[in-house]
Amino acid sequence: MLTKKKLLSTLKTLPEKFSVEEVIDRIILLQKIEIGLEQSKAGKIHSTKEAKAKLKKWL
Repeated sequence: MLTKKKLLSTLKTLPEKFSVEEVIDRIILLQKIEIGLEQSKAGKIHSTKEAKAKLKKWL
């Protein structure tokens, strides 16, 4: 889950002037990273071999 501490830390790295879109993009990126970390901790991951097999279907 995204925390205020992580969000504030990220906001501090923004330049003095920025657009709302930049903030939204950063929040979305942070959320996606958090989801990925949670999935990894829960064991919801695929090996490289499994990922390549799935991608073959699309490429």
